[in-house]
Amino acid sequence: MPDAIVAEGLVKTYGQIKALDGIDLRVPEGTVTALLGPNGAGKTTTVRVLTTLLVPDAGRARVAGCDVVTQARELRSRIGASGQYAAVDEYLTGFENLEMVGRLYHLGARRSRERARELLAQFDLEAAGDRPVKGYSGGMRRRLDLAGAIVAEPPVLFLDEPTTGLDPRARLGLWEVIETLVERGTTLLLTTQYMEEAERLADNIAVIDRGTVIARGTADELKGLVGGERIELQVPDPHQRSRALEELSLVASGEIQVDSGSGRITVPVSEDVSGSGSARLVAALETLSRAGVRVGEVALRKPTLDDVFLTLTGRAADEDEERTEEVVS
Repeated sequence: MPDAIVAEGLVKTYGQIKALDGIDLRVPEGTVTALLGPNGAGKTTTVRVLTTLLVPDAGRARVAGCDVVTQARELRSRIGASGQYAAVDEYLTGFENLEMVGRLYHLGARRSRERARELLAQFDLEAAGDRPVKGYSGGMRRRLDLAGAIVAEPPVLFLDEPTTGLDPRARLGLWEVIETLVERGTTLLLTTQYMEEAERLADNIAVIDRGTVIARGTADELKGLVGGERIELQVPDPHQRSRALEELSLVASGEIQVDSGSGRITVPVSEDVSGSGSARLVAALETLSRAGVRVGEVALRKPTLDDVFLTLTGRAADEDEERTEEVVS
Protein backbone atom coordinates (compact mmCIF):
# COMPACT_ATOMS: atom_id res chain seq x y z
CA MET A 1 0.00 0.00 0.00
CA PRO A 2 1.58 3.34 -1.04
CA ASP A 3 2.06 6.14 1.48
CA ALA A 4 -0.18 9.20 1.26
CA ILE A 5 2.00 11.10 3.75
CA VAL A 6 5.77 10.79 4.14
CA ALA A 7 7.85 13.01 6.43
CA GLU A 8 11.59 12.59 6.90
CA GLY A 9 13.68 14.47 9.43
CA LEU A 10 11.42 17.50 9.78
CA VAL A 11 12.97 20.28 11.87
CA LYS A 12 11.39 23.58 12.88
CA THR A 13 13.09 25.98 15.27
CA TYR A 14 11.91 29.19 16.93
CA GLY A 15 14.82 30.95 18.56
CA GLN A 16 16.17 28.57 21.20
CA ILE A 17 13.13 26.32 20.98
CA LYS A 18 13.14 23.35 18.62
CA ALA A 19 9.46 22.67 17.95
CA LEU A 20 10.28 19.76 15.63
CA ASP A 21 13.48 17.79 16.12
CA GLY A 22 13.65 15.32 13.26
CA ILE A 23 10.08 14.07 12.83
CA ASP A 24 9.76 10.90 10.71
CA LEU A 25 6.27 9.80 9.75
CA ARG A 26 4.50 7.58 7.20
CA VAL A 27 0.75 7.26 6.66
CA PRO A 28 -0.43 4.62 4.15
CA GLU A 29 -3.28 5.52 1.80
CA GLY A 30 -6.75 4.89 3.16
CA THR A 31 -5.64 4.59 6.79
CA VAL A 32 -5.83 6.71 9.93
CA THR A 33 -2.73 7.68 11.90
CA ALA A 34 -3.06 9.49 15.22
CA LEU A 35 -0.37 11.78 16.59
CA LEU A 36 -0.42 11.66 20.37
CA GLY A 37 1.63 13.83 22.66
CA PRO A 38 1.54 16.24 25.60
CA ASN A 39 0.81 19.93 25.05
CA GLY A 40 3.72 21.49 23.19
CA ALA A 41 5.03 18.14 21.92
CA GLY A 42 5.02 19.23 18.26
CA LYS A 43 1.71 17.82 17.01
CA THR A 44 0.21 21.04 15.67
CA THR A 45 3.53 22.21 14.22
CA THR A 46 3.80 18.92 12.33
CA VAL A 47 0.33 19.40 10.86
CA ARG A 48 1.10 22.99 9.88
CA VAL A 49 4.21 21.88 7.99
CA LEU A 50 2.37 19.07 6.22
CA THR A 51 -0.46 21.42 5.20
CA THR A 52 2.00 24.04 3.82
CA LEU A 53 1.23 26.61 6.53
CA LEU A 54 4.83 26.44 7.79
CA VAL A 55 8.09 25.83 5.94
CA PRO A 56 10.43 23.41 7.73
CA ASP A 57 13.99 24.43 8.51
CA ALA A 58 15.25 20.99 7.52
CA GLY A 59 13.93 17.67 6.32
CA ARG A 60 11.37 16.96 3.64
CA ALA A 61 7.81 15.79 3.28
CA ARG A 62 5.41 14.68 0.56
CA VAL A 63 1.63 14.60 0.86
CA ALA A 64 -0.67 13.18 -1.84
CA GLY A 65 2.35 12.97 -4.14
CA CYS A 66 3.36 16.64 -3.72
CA ASP A 67 6.37 18.14 -1.98
CA VAL A 68 5.09 20.39 0.83
CA VAL A 69 7.55 23.17 -0.06
CA THR A 70 8.19 23.11 -3.82
CA GLN A 71 4.65 22.03 -4.79
CA ALA A 72 2.71 23.76 -2.04
CA ARG A 73 0.17 25.42 -4.35
CA GLU A 74 -0.72 22.16 -6.08
CA LEU A 75 -0.87 20.31 -2.76
CA ARG A 76 -3.46 22.65 -1.27
CA SER A 77 -6.01 21.48 -3.85
CA ARG A 78 -5.51 17.86 -2.74
CA ILE A 79 -5.93 18.16 1.03
CA GLY A 80 -8.47 19.25 3.59
CA ALA A 81 -7.78 20.49 7.09
CA SER A 82 -9.71 21.28 10.25
CA GLY A 83 -7.94 23.00 13.14
CA GLN A 84 -8.48 23.08 16.88
CA TYR A 85 -11.03 25.88 16.53
CA ALA A 86 -13.89 25.90 14.04
CA ALA A 87 -12.94 28.24 11.18
CA VAL A 88 -16.43 29.33 10.18
CA ASP A 89 -18.01 32.71 9.56
CA GLU A 90 -20.67 33.04 12.25
CA TYR A 91 -22.53 35.78 10.37
CA LEU A 92 -23.15 33.52 7.38
CA THR A 93 -25.52 30.57 7.39
CA GLY A 94 -24.18 27.02 7.38
CA PHE A 95 -25.13 26.72 3.70
CA GLU A 96 -23.39 29.99 2.82
CA ASN A 97 -20.21 28.90 4.61
CA LEU A 98 -20.00 25.68 2.61
CA GLU A 99 -20.98 27.32 -0.66
CA MET A 100 -18.22 29.89 -0.15
CA VAL A 101 -15.63 27.15 0.37
CA GLY A 102 -16.79 25.45 -2.83
CA ARG A 103 -16.34 28.65 -4.79
CA LEU A 104 -12.84 29.11 -3.31
CA TYR A 105 -12.02 25.64 -4.62
CA HIS A 106 -13.33 26.76 -8.06
CA LEU A 107 -16.12 24.18 -8.11
CA GLY A 108 -18.41 26.63 -9.86
CA ALA A 109 -21.62 28.22 -8.56
CA ARG A 110 -23.96 25.30 -9.29
CA ARG A 111 -21.68 22.55 -7.98
CA SER A 112 -20.84 24.63 -4.89
CA ARG A 113 -24.52 24.91 -4.00
CA GLU A 114 -25.10 21.20 -4.64
CA ARG A 115 -22.10 20.22 -2.58
CA ALA A 116 -23.19 22.49 0.30
CA ARG A 117 -26.61 20.80 0.46
CA GLU A 118 -25.02 17.33 0.26
CA LEU A 119 -22.73 18.06 3.18
CA LEU A 120 -25.44 19.64 5.32
CA ALA A 121 -27.37 16.39 4.96
CA GLN A 122 -24.30 14.21 5.56
CA PHE A 123 -23.37 16.06 8.75
CA ASP A 124 -26.94 16.24 10.09
CA LEU A 125 -27.12 20.01 9.69
CA GLU A 126 -29.99 20.30 7.22
CA ALA A 127 -32.41 21.79 9.74
CA ALA A 128 -29.89 24.47 10.69
CA GLY A 129 -28.42 25.01 7.24
CA ASP A 130 -30.19 28.30 6.58
CA ARG A 131 -29.58 29.76 10.03
CA PRO A 132 -26.62 32.01 10.93
CA VAL A 133 -23.76 30.01 12.44
CA LYS A 134 -23.60 32.32 15.47
CA GLY A 135 -26.59 30.39 16.82
CA TYR A 136 -24.92 26.98 16.42
CA SER A 137 -23.72 24.87 19.34
CA GLY A 138 -20.06 23.95 19.66
CA GLY A 139 -20.68 20.49 18.25
CA MET A 140 -22.57 21.89 15.26
CA ARG A 141 -19.75 24.33 14.52
CA ARG A 142 -17.19 21.52 14.62
CA ARG A 143 -19.29 19.43 12.21
CA LEU A 144 -19.67 22.40 9.87
CA ASP A 145 -15.92 23.04 10.00
CA LEU A 146 -15.21 19.41 9.16
CA ALA A 147 -17.74 19.56 6.33
CA GLY A 148 -15.88 22.58 4.97
CA ALA A 149 -12.64 20.60 4.99
CA ILE A 150 -14.06 18.00 2.60
CA VAL A 151 -16.04 20.21 0.22
CA ALA A 152 -13.58 19.41 -2.58
CA GLU A 153 -13.47 15.71 -1.59
CA PRO A 154 -9.72 15.70 -0.88
CA PRO A 155 -7.94 12.32 -0.70
CA VAL A 156 -5.98 13.40 2.40
CA LEU A 157 -7.49 15.03 5.48
CA PHE A 158 -5.79 16.61 8.50
CA LEU A 159 -7.71 17.00 11.75
CA ASP A 160 -5.95 18.86 14.56
CA GLU A 161 -7.66 17.95 17.85
CA PRO A 162 -11.11 18.00 16.20
CA THR A 163 -13.15 17.20 19.31
CA THR A 164 -11.44 19.49 21.83
CA GLY A 165 -14.04 21.18 24.02
CA LEU A 166 -16.97 19.04 22.89
CA ASP A 167 -19.26 17.23 25.29
CA PRO A 168 -19.23 13.39 25.14
CA ARG A 169 -22.34 13.17 22.96
CA ALA A 170 -21.02 15.67 20.40
CA ARG A 171 -17.62 13.93 20.41
CA LEU A 172 -19.26 10.57 19.71
CA GLY A 173 -21.23 12.07 16.84
CA LEU A 174 -18.13 13.53 15.26
CA TRP A 175 -16.31 10.20 15.59
CA GLU A 176 -19.08 8.55 13.61
CA VAL A 177 -18.75 11.17 10.85
CA ILE A 178 -14.98 10.66 10.72
CA GLU A 179 -15.38 6.88 10.52
CA THR A 180 -17.73 7.30 7.55
CA LEU A 181 -15.15 9.42 5.73
CA VAL A 182 -12.45 6.82 6.30
CA GLU A 183 -14.72 4.01 5.07
CA ARG A 184 -14.95 5.91 1.78
CA GLY A 185 -11.17 5.84 1.36
CA THR A 186 -9.99 9.12 2.90
CA THR A 187 -6.49 9.11 4.38
CA LEU A 188 -6.52 10.81 7.76
CA LEU A 189 -3.85 12.27 10.02
CA LEU A 190 -5.37 13.07 13.39
CA THR A 191 -3.86 14.83 16.38
CA THR A 192 -5.52 14.32 19.72
CA GLN A 193 -5.03 14.26 23.48
CA TYR A 194 -7.92 11.86 23.99
CA MET A 195 -6.69 8.31 24.35
CA GLU A 196 -10.09 6.75 23.61
CA GLU A 197 -10.30 8.83 20.42
CA ALA A 198 -7.00 7.50 19.13
CA GLU A 199 -7.85 3.93 20.12
CA ARG A 200 -11.22 4.05 18.37
CA LEU A 201 -10.24 5.85 15.15
CA ALA A 202 -6.59 5.11 14.42
CA ASP A 203 -5.02 2.19 12.58
CA ASN A 204 -1.61 3.37 13.75
CA ILE A 205 -0.39 5.73 16.46
CA ALA A 206 2.77 7.83 16.68
CA VAL A 207 3.70 9.23 20.08
CA ILE A 208 5.46 12.60 19.89
CA ASP A 209 7.36 14.29 22.70
CA ARG A 210 9.64 17.32 22.53
CA GLY A 211 9.53 17.45 18.76
CA THR A 212 10.36 13.85 17.91
CA VAL A 213 8.56 10.53 17.50
CA ILE A 214 9.41 8.37 20.50
CA ALA A 215 7.17 5.37 19.75
CA ARG A 216 4.87 4.11 17.03
CA GLY A 217 2.60 1.16 16.37
CA THR A 218 -0.96 0.00 16.86
CA ALA A 219 -2.71 0.67 20.16
CA ASP A 220 -2.09 -2.91 21.26
CA GLU A 221 1.58 -2.76 20.27
CA LEU A 222 2.09 0.42 22.28
CA LYS A 223 0.34 -1.05 25.29
CA GLY A 224 2.71 -3.98 25.06
CA LEU A 225 5.59 -1.58 25.69
CA VAL A 226 4.42 -1.01 29.26
CA GLY A 227 3.89 -4.63 30.19
CA GLY A 228 0.86 -6.73 31.02
CA GLU A 229 -1.97 -6.37 33.47
CA ARG A 230 -1.94 -4.19 36.57
CA ILE A 231 -3.15 -4.82 40.09
CA GLU A 232 -4.56 -1.68 41.67
CA LEU A 233 -5.34 -1.66 45.36
CA GLN A 234 -5.69 0.85 48.14
CA VAL A 235 -3.93 0.69 51.49
CA PRO A 236 -5.66 3.39 53.59
CA ASP A 237 -3.25 3.20 56.56
CA PRO A 238 -0.01 5.03 55.62
CA HIS A 239 1.85 3.10 58.32
CA GLN A 240 1.10 -0.18 56.54
CA ARG A 241 2.19 0.88 53.06
CA SER A 242 5.89 0.11 53.43
CA ARG A 243 5.02 -3.43 54.53
CA ALA A 244 2.55 -3.72 51.65
CA LEU A 245 5.25 -2.69 49.16
CA GLU A 246 7.60 -5.33 50.52
CA GLU A 247 5.01 -8.05 50.07
CA LEU A 248 3.81 -6.85 46.66
CA SER A 249 7.35 -6.76 45.27
CA LEU A 250 7.16 -10.58 45.25
CA VAL A 251 4.45 -10.56 42.55
CA ALA A 252 5.44 -7.40 40.64
CA SER A 253 6.95 -7.65 37.16
CA GLY A 254 8.04 -4.01 37.08
CA GLU A 255 8.20 -0.80 39.06
CA ILE A 256 5.44 -0.36 41.64
CA GLN A 257 3.77 3.05 41.69
CA VAL A 258 2.35 4.63 44.84
CA ASP A 259 -0.04 7.56 45.19
CA SER A 260 0.76 8.79 48.68
CA GLY A 261 -2.33 10.98 48.80
CA SER A 262 -4.94 8.28 48.13
CA GLY A 263 -2.89 5.30 49.23
CA ARG A 264 -3.43 3.64 45.84
CA ILE A 265 -0.72 1.19 44.82
CA THR A 266 -0.31 0.02 41.21
CA VAL A 267 1.54 -3.24 40.67
CA PRO A 268 2.46 -4.35 37.11
CA VAL A 269 2.11 -8.10 36.57
CA SER A 270 2.49 -10.35 33.55
CA GLU A 271 1.53 -13.85 32.60
CA ASP A 272 4.34 -16.35 33.09
CA VAL A 273 4.99 -19.58 34.90
CA SER A 274 3.60 -17.99 38.05
CA GLY A 275 0.16 -17.76 36.46
CA SER A 276 -2.22 -15.16 35.03
CA GLY A 277 -2.92 -11.70 36.36
CA SER A 278 -5.97 -13.06 38.19
CA ALA A 279 -3.83 -15.68 39.94
CA ARG A 280 -1.31 -12.98 40.85
CA LEU A 281 -4.11 -10.85 42.30
CA VAL A 282 -5.32 -13.69 44.51
CA ALA A 283 -1.75 -14.41 45.63
CA ALA A 284 -1.14 -10.73 46.41
CA LEU A 285 -4.27 -10.44 48.54
CA GLU A 286 -3.45 -13.61 50.43
CA THR A 287 0.08 -12.36 51.10
CA LEU A 288 -1.16 -9.00 52.36
CA SER A 289 -3.75 -10.68 54.55
CA ARG A 290 -1.12 -12.88 56.22
CA ALA A 291 1.01 -9.79 56.77
CA GLY A 292 -1.89 -8.03 58.49
CA VAL A 293 -2.18 -5.29 55.85
CA ARG A 294 -5.71 -3.94 55.50
CA VAL A 295 -6.72 -3.39 51.87
CA GLY A 296 -9.49 -1.13 50.51
CA GLU A 297 -10.53 -1.08 46.86
CA VAL A 298 -9.02 -3.71 44.58
CA ALA A 299 -8.98 -3.99 40.76
CA LEU A 300 -7.19 -5.84 37.97
CA ARG A 301 -6.94 -4.01 34.67
CA LYS A 302 -5.12 -4.07 31.37
CA PRO A 303 -2.71 -1.25 30.44
CA THR A 304 -4.19 1.77 28.68
CA LEU A 305 -2.76 4.38 26.34
CA ASP A 306 -2.62 6.67 29.38
CA ASP A 307 -0.17 4.18 30.88
CA VAL A 308 1.83 4.37 27.66
CA PHE A 309 2.00 8.15 28.00
CA LEU A 310 3.08 8.10 31.60
CA THR A 311 5.72 5.49 30.86
CA LEU A 312 7.13 7.11 27.71
CA THR A 313 6.88 10.80 28.56
CA GLY A 314 6.68 10.87 32.34
CA ARG A 315 3.51 13.00 32.28
CA ALA A 316 -0.09 12.88 31.17
CA ALA A 317 -1.18 13.78 27.65
CA ASP A 318 -2.90 17.03 28.67
CA GLU A 319 -0.20 18.19 31.06
CA ASP A 320 1.23 21.60 30.21
CA GLU A 321 4.88 22.51 30.09
CA GLU A 322 6.71 25.75 29.36
CA ARG A 323 7.51 24.69 25.81
CA THR A 324 4.07 25.17 24.20
CA GLU A 325 3.09 25.28 20.57
CA GLU A 326 0.81 28.24 21.23
CA VAL A 327 4.00 30.25 21.74
CA VAL A 328 6.32 28.74 19.18
CA SER A 329 4.04 28.24 16.23
